[in-house]
Amino acid sequence: MDNPPTRAILPGMEKPDADILIVGGGLNGPCLALALAQAGISSLVLDALPLPARQDDGFDGRAYALALASVRMLDALKIWETVENHAQPMLEIKASDGRAGEGAAPFFLHFDHAEIEEGPMGHMLEDRYLRRALLDAMEAEPLITHRAGARVIAQETTLDARVTLEGGETLRGRVLVGADGKSSGVARRAGIKRTGWDYDQTALVCAVDHTLPHNGIAHQFFMPGGPLAILPLPGNRSSIVWSETEPRATTLAEADDAAFLEALRPAFGDFLGDISLTGKRFSYRLSLSLAQSFVDERLALVGDAAHGVHPIAGQGLNIGLRDVSALAETLADAKRRGEDFARRDVLDRYQQWRRFDTAGLAAATDVVNRLFSNDNPAVRALRDIGMGAIGAVPDLRRKFIREAAGLTGDLPRLMKGRPL
Repeated sequence: MDNPPTRAILPGMEKPDADILIVGGGLNGPCLALALAQAGISSLVLDALPLPARQDDGFDGRAYALALASVRMLDALKIWETVENHAQPMLEIKASDGRAGEGAAPFFLHFDHAEIEEGPMGHMLEDRYLRRALLDAMEAEPLITHRAGARVIAQETTLDARVTLEGGETLRGRVLVGADGKSSGVARRAGIKRTGWDYDQTALVCAVDHTLPHNGIAHQFFMPGGPLAILPLPGNRSSIVWSETEPRATTLAEADDAAFLEALRPAFGDFLGDISLTGKRFSYRLSLSLAQSFVDERLALVGDAAHGVHPIAGQGLNIGLRDVSALAETLADAKRRGEDFARRDVLDRYQQWRRFDTAGLAAATDVVNRLFSNDNPAVRALRDIGMGAIGAVPDLRRKFIREAAGLTGDLPRLMKGRPL
C-alpha cells in the first residue's frame, strides 16, 4: 500500500484518530471504509446503533437487489466470496401493469440475462448476511476502527474534521463523511439543505414463502396505488416491496399478519401458488430527497445522506455503493498524486462525478412512479403500448438490461470489479 504524504500538524490541530471519520454504520459506511483501506487510508466508522443490533443473524425479511456492478464491487472488496452462497441470482425481470385480482396486462417488459454476456443482471441478498460479512471484514482490517453505539452530537470541519460524541469525547480526522441516511445529522449540522417532495406513498416490506418455484424471476406489477415488487430469494421464498397510498398503507401496516396477507393475496396473484408470511414486516414512508450539495469543507455525503429516491427500480443501495466507489477512488487517486485529499477541490471532483447521475436517476424514478401510479385509462393504454414497444426492439431491450445491471455510465474501478 502507498504511504500517506507527510503533513505538518498546524496550530489548533492534533494528531488525527483516523484519516476519515465515517458517520453511519449501515452498509455504505463500512463499504467505504473497506474500499479506502485498499489505498492505505484509515477510517473510523461511528455507528449510532449498538453492536447487538447489527449482529442479529435471524431471518427478518429484509433483502437487497444488488445490481451486477454492485456485486463486482463487493467482489473487489473480498466480501462477495463470503456471501455468494446465500445470494439468489435474478435471471429475468418481468414488468407489467396490474390490478388486484385481474392479473398482468397483455403488454409487458421481459428482460432475460441471457441477452447480455456478463451473466445475471443482479442478485438478491438478505440483509443479515451482508451486514455480518461487513462487520467481520472491518474487524479483520487494521486500518479500520469500528465504534458501535457512538452517537455524534456535534461536528467541526475547519482546520480538520472533528466530531463530538454523547458523553463529550472528541474524535479527529482529515475528512468527515456522512453515511447516516436521509435524515443525515452530518448534512444538517453542515447547513446542507435538501430538495424534494413526499410521494404520499409508503413501502410495505416483508417476505413470503410460496409453494411453487420462482425460477429466479423478479416481477414488478404497476398497481394504481403504487408498484408491487416480488423479488426472488433462495428457495421458495420472495421479498416483497409493496408501495401503497396513504391512508391505505397505514391501515395495512397496522393490520395483523392474517389481515395483511388477505389484502396482499389479490395483488400478488396465484402464479407462485399459495403464499404465507415469514419474518417481520416493515414500512417506510417514500419521498424524493436530494442534498443541495454532496460536499462541504472537509466533508462529503454518500448514499441516502446525499439522495433518497423511490424504490421503484430497486436502485437505492446500488447508487449508494456507486457513491462509495467514486468517493474512494477520488480520495485514493489524490493520495497517490501526493495531493491533500481533504481539500475542497478534491472533494468537488467526487461531487461532479456523482451529482448528474443521481439527479438523472431521481428524475427517472419520479417520472416512472407518477406515470404508473394512477389508473387513468388513456395513460394506462399508452404506457402498456410503450412497454410492448420497448420489449419488441432487441437493441433497446438490451440497453435497459445493461442499465438495470448497473453497467452504464462512468463507472468507478470498483464497480468494474477492479481494486483501487
